[in-house]
Order: sequence, then C-alpha cells, then structure tokens
Amino acid sequence: MDTMAYTHGTGTEDQQERRRKRGHRWRRETVELAAVFAAVAAADLVANVVVHGNDGPVLLGASAAAMLATALFRGWLAHRHPHGPPGASAPPGGGAVNAPEEPTALWRLRTSVSDAPGSLARVCTALAALRVNIVSMQAHPLPDCTVDEFILRTPAELPRTELAAAVAAAGGWDIWTDQADAHELVDVPRQVLALATRTALDAAELPVALRQLFGRATIRQYPGRGDDTPAGLEGHLMRLPLPGGDLLELSRPHLPFTPTEFARARALVELDTVLGPRVPAVAARIGRLDGAELTVRRASPGDKAAALAMHARCSAESLRRRYHGPVRDADRYLDHLLDPRHGQTLAVETSDGRLVALAHLMWDDEGAEIALLVEDAWQRRGLGVDLVRRMAALALEAGVRTVYAVTTSANTGLISTMRRLSAPLDYQVEDGTLVITAHLAEATEKLPAPWPAR
Repeated sequence: MDTMAYTHGTGTEDQQERRRKRGHRWRRETVELAAVFAAVAAADLVANVVVHGNDGPVLLGASAAAMLATALFRGWLAHRHPHGPPGASAPPGGGAVNAPEEPTALWRLRTSVSDAPGSLARVCTALAALRVNIVSMQAHPLPDCTVDEFILRTPAELPRTELAAAVAAAGGWDIWTDQADAHELVDVPRQVLALATRTALDAAELPVALRQLFGRATIRQYPGRGDDTPAGLEGHLMRLPLPGGDLLELSRPHLPFTPTEFARARALVELDTVLGPRVPAVAARIGRLDGAELTVRRASPGDKAAALAMHARCSAESLRRRYHGPVRDADRYLDHLLDPRHGQTLAVETSDGRLVALAHLMWDDEGAEIALLVEDAWQRRGLGVDLVRRMAALALEAGVRTVYAVTTSANTGLISTMRRLSAPLDYQVEDGTLVITAHLAEATEKLPAPWPAR
C-alpha cells in the first residue's frame, strides 16, 4: 500500500514538472516574438526619421557615439574587474609571469597497502600533498595485501625520509625507495616485450634481460643443478632451471620478489627454452693486417673444433696468461665459453676459416668479465685492442656499465689494452692477481659501434 502511494506521488510530481516546463517554453517564445516586433518597430521609426526628417544625420551620429561610449565603458570595466575564480589576481606588472622550472628528482618507491577500497587513494593524496607527480604505477596483488610500485618525480629538495614517512602515515608499510633514472620511464609491458624480443634474437641476452627487469639483483648460474631443483620463489630468492641442466638463481636482499615478477622471469626462461641455442649472424671486417683479410663475428658451439686447433697453436705462456695457469682441459673450458647462455664470444677468422683470436664477454652480477686469447703469430697487431673495445661497446649496448679483466701484473699487454678503452680504471691486487675494472659510462662516445649498421 505504501509502495503504491509512493508511485502515485512520483507520477504527480512528474506531471507538474512537465506543466512547468511547458509554461516556461510558451512564455519564452512569447517574449522572443514581442522582442522581434519591437525591433521591427524601432527600425521603421529610425528609417522614417532619417528619410523624412531633418535630424536624421544627427540621430545617426548620436547613436554611433553612444555605441562607442558603451564599448569603451565595458572595456574599462572588464579591466578593473577581470572575470576569474574568487581569489584569483593578476601578477604584478599586468602580464603573465613564467615561473622558473623547479628542479626535480626521480624516485622508485614500493610499498605494501591493505587490499581495501581507498588505500591507494590515501597514498596518492599523501604524495600530492608533497607536490609529488606519479609518473607510472603498477600493482602486484598478494593474498593478504597489494604491493604498489611507483616511479615518482619529486621536488629535488624533498628528502627520502620525508617521502617514506608520508607514505607510512597514509597506511603503507614495507616501504622501499631508490633513485631512478630516465631509462625506467618506459612502461612495464613495453619493457617486458622489448626484453623478450632481445632474448628471442640472442640466447646470451637472457641474464641481461633479467637484470634489467629486476634492477639491482644478483644473478648466479650453477652448472648441473637445474635437473634436481624445481622453479620456485622464496621471498628474496628466485630459482629458475635452465635448458641443459643449469640453474639460474636470482637474489635481491633489499627487496623481496613478487609472484608477478616471478611469472615474468619464468616466461622469459620458457621462451629461451623453446627457441633453443641461437647466435645472431653478425660480422665485421677488421681490415688488412699484414696483407690478411680478417673477419670478427659471434662464435657458437659449432666453432669448438676450430677453437681447439687455435689452442694447439698457442704457446704455453699465452695459455697461462689467458687461463691463469696450465690448461689441462681446454675442451671443457670451451664447452662453457662457447655456450651463448653464459655470455658473448667473439671469434676472429682468416679468409681460409682459421680462428686466430677469441674474446669472451661473460655476465657477472652487475658487471661483466672480459677475457682474451690471441694466437702468438697474431699478437701485437691491434687485434686485442679492437676486440676489447668491441666487447666494451657490446656491454654498454646490453646496459652493463662496468667490465673487468682478471690477470697478473706481469701481463703488460692486457694492461695496456685496457688503458686504450679511454675509460676510468680501477686496479685491485690480491694474492698476485690483478683485477682491472673499467667504468664505461664516461667512454660511451669514444667506443665504436660493435657491428655495422644493417
């Protein structure tokens, strides 16, 4: 009964509203029609005065003066009382002033928030209060909460502690912050697709892709452990079995991995497994050295026989400098070095197909190790310098900023070659071993392109 009364009341109100709108429309149309008749009458009066009266020109001049005075008065009034929101005022001097751009900084921030409506909004409101701009954001859902990751552009003077405190006050916990750079402004789906493309083209790119995907993570590869260890995620540790029986282990002590990150890493490894060993067909001419035409290219496991023959032509001293001791099992070494999943190997061959030099770029945590072996008959002809500079350029291309070589202080040839990189060098001597580390960021413009443009 109450419902029927409510429905009836609602219908009466709708009818009354329609009547009001209909009456308002008729009144408006009547006023418009009256205005048209009044305008026609005024125009007829003015025409009669101008045509038949002696004061027509005076009336026209007076009308023009009145219209001009009205326009001037409106302009003055608009200048004295500008239209704008309450409290708005023009800057001193009457013109717009371009404020100087405020210096900013890029930060990566990750925080856990409760999986409840409004939790993300509170964090965003707290960031806005600090004049922080959210450049990008991604969410990692967990069973009991959500991990939100931001790329932020903040005022340069905003300290890290104040940023973290504001997020904590808004309900965040497990807050982690780190400086970001312009390379991280790429959205995550596009970054993952780009890394998958690089991995598909070159098996050596898998560790590099994982490092770029997860930032400052330690990546270690253990031969022969993958068959007995299943893929899994344990907080700060991720394990991924690789084709061939190796185990790839990623650790990030400062920040635990999320299931979303584990799924992305596993997808890259599965892509690498499906495609199998692959090496891009790239090559470059080094030029004529003593009348010989040499070609440098990527080496593959199929070059093992030619590499063993080159080792047989090298002196014991050259092998000792390369492997830091006697070489009893070059066959086993080459199986590892020629596998593209451990890094990139460059081979220099003559026109008849003989290998005369091998250079290795092996990924190691956040840097890469470079190693070099040149056949005795081809030493001191510039091959070492060309290969080291080419490997440094390949490291930069993969996003690796430091390369190092392990040798002894007696290996003056390699020390001189590293100095030719035109990059700052660090020297560390321990138990007779010399580690030379090159910081490549300052040598970017001085290094050649590793391969000719295609």
